[in-house]
Amino acid sequence: MKKPFNRLQALMIKAMAEALFYNRKMAISADQVVDNLQEHFTNIDGKKPDEIRLALYGLLAVLGGPFFLAATPRIRKKLISRRLQKSRIDFLQDIARTKGVILAGYYGHWHHGDEEENFDNPIFADLNFELPAQRDRSAPGERPVRRETHRDLTAKVFVGHGAVPEETDVIVIGSGAGGAVAAAAVADEGHEALIIEAGSHYPSSRLTHEEARMTARLFKDGGLQTTADRDIIVFQGRVVGGSTVINNGICLRMKQAGLVHPEAEDVYETWARLGAPISETSLAASYDAIEQTLNVSQIDTITGRNNGPHLIDGWNKYAAQSSDPRDKTAITAWFRKNYGPPTPDSECIYCGYCNTGCPYGRKKAMPESYLSHATGDARSKPARILDRAEATEILWAEGANGKRIADAVKINLKGGGKRVIRARKGVVVAAGALASSNLLYNSGILQSGSNISLNIACPVVALMPEGTKVNAWDEDQMATYIDRGDFLIESHFQPPMSMAMLVPGWFEDHYERMRNYSRLVSAGVLFPADRLGHMKDGKLKLKIGEKELALLRRALATMTKVHFLNGAVEVYPALLRGQTLTSDMSHAAIDAFYEKAIVEPDDVVLSSSHPHGGNGINEDPHKGVVDLNQRVHNTTNCYVTDASVMPSCIRVNAQLTTMAMAHRAMAGKRRFG
Repeated sequence: MKKPFNRLQALMIKAMAEALFYNRKMAISADQVVDNLQEHFTNIDGKKPDEIRLALYGLLAVLGGPFFLAATPRIRKKLISRRLQKSRIDFLQDIARTKGVILAGYYGHWHHGDEEENFDNPIFADLNFELPAQRDRSAPGERPVRRETHRDLTAKVFVGHGAVPEETDVIVIGSGAGGAVAAAAVADEGHEALIIEAGSHYPSSRLTHEEARMTARLFKDGGLQTTADRDIIVFQGRVVGGSTVINNGICLRMKQAGLVHPEAEDVYETWARLGAPISETSLAASYDAIEQTLNVSQIDTITGRNNGPHLIDGWNKYAAQSSDPRDKTAITAWFRKNYGPPTPDSECIYCGYCNTGCPYGRKKAMPESYLSHATGDARSKPARILDRAEATEILWAEGANGKRIADAVKINLKGGGKRVIRARKGVVVAAGALASSNLLYNSGILQSGSNISLNIACPVVALMPEGTKVNAWDEDQMATYIDRGDFLIESHFQPPMSMAMLVPGWFEDHYERMRNYSRLVSAGVLFPADRLGHMKDGKLKLKIGEKELALLRRALATMTKVHFLNGAVEVYPALLRGQTLTSDMSHAAIDAFYEKAIVEPDDVVLSSSHPHGGNGINEDPHKGVVDLNQRVHNTTNCYVTDASVMPSCIRVNAQLTTMAMAHRAMAGKRRFG
């Protein structure tokens, strides 16, 4: 197979690796970093490898071309520091982010095979990190690390590319939170359903802890998808089950006493004001149904025993000295998740690898729940799944009343080949906020793709005192949260490769921070970017302004203070320059630091896993894409059941609300007769 990087690009990767680790002992060679990235990008579909190749050429040009390659690592380090680390030029800041790719090639090192073959992985040894199968779980209350694959979907529920049907009753586009719930509802009403999924099927038996490979295979663009201007990374699943396979299982309602800040925006009122009066009672009933099916419950405190309590304890100390009423009334809670039921073969074993899928079969994601239900053999017409197939256009017929009738769907098969599948009764669109917007726009629904919202995350990592072993890697990635009403803070940690890309800093600073991996704690602030985005030429264009930046500065300053109040000695916010804050700084000095450090979005590393909007609900067909029943305006049989129907930002994690909205629209409604 042809390597993704040519000789010059490979030389640039090697030169960058040698400079980034200058004067530090590398656990693997720079040549091995190159080999790792050659393999990693072989696994990524789409155009993202092309972008990285161009970025490498850009780096080479900016850093001095042949002179940079011929220079010593010490000289290269100086050039990188001067031209990239300290720059405020947008183009240079953008290509500076390529540093994360080099770090992934180093910290994502993996010996071919499974866990046992990596017990002596030199990177893990250097970080004092243990894979789940190595961890001592003999103490009372601990849960043994054991694989359970009995809930995996079986091969018989899939349609091969050589047996694609010419027609079916209902085509469901997307197998994630909205598509799976809709498909189950359609199947329950006796319709034959074909679920089309662009990604591949990765049951728990195929999942491993090889971060680089899993990220490349399970995420859109290998986890490197960004907004058009590259200011914000947008994480979305591209796998059977969608983002439910690679998320943290968090289940929050838009409004719920004791779990959502009482003074937070009332999303139901906002939606009604915008022209989407959704019944709170109706959606609450759907929330109830989803939570019951997924056995949603509060996680056990043993699963988040270190990093989780650090956030709550620090916040309580912060709120006790604060004079702001919102701090006093903020919600502090352990997350509710779809990890049930709490039995030995399904309870979470807190491996810390949620974002690359659960190889232990414990998460009750869509494949283990609604897709399994929809494809069950007990029914006369079980749904079937066509994976590695991307819907590109909905074809319409003209109805007697002038409304469009969804008649067929064009698809492209991975590996080549195109098909047109006729829908005898209708089509459900649930490919995710961005993909559904693109699909509907390409199908002639020209209002699609506007008013897209994000919940934007920004991590704040901290170092605990010498001699402290937090070992936050030996627990659930996300355990606790604070809801202040205007922003949230969520405890958050990652395995080595992802953590290396999350931890800010350059050269020896970054190296030493990662060497202190077991002393790190981390949390992320989450703030809304409400209806600021739209799709343009297939990409999300979204630019946050001073309003959002001011909120971000305040949220980061707050989390920094929380870390210090609970004993941290240094704090590393996700700033492109990699600055350090120290525990001797006053609160006023911390506030002033962020005012100076964050002037524009390029100054900070931002990401989102929660895009929503683009096909918003509205009673008025001139102001929205779908009606109150989530049917596309001026069509008879085309419904949208993913997060794209949300008219505005819901502020909290969107997984549960997406499922509930799909249930509200489809379950028991007999939309297709």
